[in-house]
Amino acid sequence: MKTLLIISIILLSVITINSPAVAQTPDEINENIANAIKTGNSKMLAEFFNSTIDISLPKNEDIYSKAQAELVIKDFFKKNPPKSFKINHQGSSDAGSKYIIGTYISSEKTFRTYILLEKVNTKYLIQQLQFEVD
Repeated sequence: MKTLLIISIILLSVITINSPAVAQTPDEINENIANAIKTGNSKMLAEFFNSTIDISLPKNEDIYSKAQAELVIKDFFKKNPPKSFKINHQGSSDAGSKYIIGTYISSEKTFRTYILLEKVNTKYLIQQLQFEVD
């Protein structure tokens, strides 16, 4: 019984630590977003989407629900598999928004990437995501 309790506590700790719902610093959020883009992991990236998100891709620009946005980005990564992603600049506005500007290199194209994060309750979520051919 004691062993089961210890295993439960360890599992709960691991799940809680790895969950994006746990308060993270802006640097941790930016790093996690960058890692999701670097690996083409739409599911991991979608964990940081707001309930609706403005997505701008070449030949496709719209406002999507979180679930729809994940599918749109999954398709983008499938068509443009990642080779690398680098954050070139990051900062914040006077209103409290955070932004990331980066370079996404796929197997065939290079994209300038803009990410706008807004604070929702206690965490920052992606409000806008743009991939523009560089």
